Amino acid sequence: MKKLSLIILCMLSIVSCTETKKNKSQKTGGAMAHSVGKINELSVVINNELWKGSVGDTIRKYFGAEVPGLPQEEPLFSMRQIPSTAFSGLARKNRTFLWIKKGKQKDFNFLENKFATPQLGAVISGTENEIIELIQANHETIVSKYKRIETRQKQSRIKKSLEKIPQLKGKLGISLAIPSAYRIAAEEDKFFWIRKDIQHGSMNLMIYELPLGTVSKDSNTIGSIIKMRDSIGTIKIPASETGTGKFVTEEAYAPYLYETKLDDRFTFETKGTWEIKDRFMAGPFVNYVIEDTPNNRLLVLEGFVFAPSVYKRDNMFELEAIIKTIKFE
Repeated sequence: MKKLSLIILCMLSIVSCTETKKNKSQKTGGAMAHSVGKINELSVVINNELWKGSVGDTIRKYFGAEVPGLPQEEPLFSMRQIPSTAFSGLARKNRTFLWIKKGKQKDFNFLENKFATPQLGAVISGTENEIIELIQANHETIVSKYKRIETRQKQSRIKKSLEKIPQLKGKLGISLAIPSAYRIAAEEDKFFWIRKDIQHGSMNLMIYELPLGTVSKDSNTIGSIIKMRDSIGTIKIPASETGTGKFVTEEAYAPYLYETKLDDRFTFETKGTWEIKDRFMAGPFVNYVIEDTPNNRLLVLEGFVFAPSVYKRDNMFELEAIIKTIKFE
């Protein structure tokens, strides 16, 4: 009987030690390094010969495509090529990566938080022709997922330094995560102009409401959005110290129109170029018209940048990230 008791105690001790080691191993394995990289910077893991050939051309075509609505040509992502043999250590910590594997079985899949967190990698394998076909078939999905993780990362950085604007809740019934570098330039009952000074100009947000139905849902949607923003911009945004000129939509370039949702409300997203008539001033804008049916109104949020002769992709991306934090109270 004593021997049996001793055996049972030994077995329990072994199990306990095993569980302790297992728990320690799980805790150690669960701790992942934080991902690194600038916003909209994409690592492309691909051998040199593929990068210089038709596979590389295809990657540059879709992931280096021009960002819509900007006055200068700027790519969706700033790409950095890394040979497969060099994809280790710190190189594996970049937040987004595209991994091309030639000679493997034809396949396409995502790796989420594989080497760091937050992180998203797209892995494409096969022959050269198969890799090209998979990129062509899946680039929209990949770009969308990359942009989503980059937006969340930008919003995470924004939330580290917030400017509280309680008037937005009191007058418009919304909240926005706005960095402390922004200030209110103009405030009225149902209109806000918020801006941030930058080295070569300014970044701006307009927020206002309009009656439901102001923007049509038909073949003339773009026309009614342009009419709406031009009428508001002409009145609310001073073109100069003397008050001359009008802040309107650039006529020479047709805006891009998309449909999306913000805080679970149907939204028109418009990207284009603004100008000030006769003053040779222009820049990009992104306009969101949110259908706020519970409050019988349209809520409009627009971001625009004035920064002559410099790139504006990342400025616009910041404004979009801010707008996408909207919450209806």
